[in-house]
Amino acid sequence: MRSNESSEDYLETILILGNRSSLVRAVDIAAEMGFKKPSVSVAMKNLRQKNLITVADNGDIRLTEDGHKIADKVYERHQLISSWLMILGVQEKTAIHDACRIEHIISEESFQALKKAVYELREQQAVLHGETADQV
Repeated sequence: MRSNESSEDYLETILILGNRSSLVRAVDIAAEMGFKKPSVSVAMKNLRQKNLITVADNGDIRLTEDGHKIADKVYERHQLISSWLMILGVQEKTAIHDACRIEHIISEESFQALKKAVYELREQQAVLHGETADQV
């Protein structure tokens, strides 16, 4: 895994954990990602040095504005790509795994085209089922 991919995965995980709980600590990140705490501590130091996270005295880890921008972008890509793959019939576990890899390498142009196609497909499905697109 490239360094940038690793950083993006950590930021995405912090975002997800922050949405679940009011307190995010290195031990929580380690458990979520299946990594050892020393590895996570090194990664947190690197993210802190890049001004992508802050760490409070109680160990609470928060995304900075720049960190949040990156995490939001990666999370959106992950969600959209995994849902697209599942629409195509890929098993959920495989779709989530593959989306985690694709989200880091897809160009902005390709992602925007895919995003448009997925929304159009959802709208078509909604019409077929008599629903609005956001219900699909």
